[in-house]
Amino acid sequence: MAKSSKLVAARKGRVLLVRRRSDRLWMFPGGRRRVGESERKCLRREIGEELPKIKLGPVKLWKEVKAKNRQSGRKMSDAIFVATKVSGRLKIGDKQEIDKAAWCKPRGLRLTPTSRYIRDKLFPKQPR
Repeated sequence: MAKSSKLVAARKGRVLLVRRRSDRLWMFPGGRRRVGESERKCLRREIGEELPKIKLGPVKLWKEVKAKNRQSGRKMSDAIFVATKVSGRLKIGDKQEIDKAAWCKPRGLRLTPTSRYIRDKLFPKQPR
């Protein structure tokens, strides 16, 4: 089982991202799984804590990522879910952890290593 769950939601060429207060890096919303909690329940709980006004439709497991970050040495263990329907206001719930949420273009922001990995796999650079 993955240690964390992340949500990827896209609409009109933009993805839903949140910014960590501690280092001001952007990331796909989600967080760590609790003991006895499934990845899917973890995702729904974390979204409820981080963005309480967001309503998620069905979510589909895209991939479980188990890898080691080449730069930091940190191990990634994430269940990545894709939402086909997301609605509601972007109101921050956990203001100690997150200071901003927005629908952003997937490139041009400072992302966490895990979020960079997800972005590069799901939204590859378009050739010019």
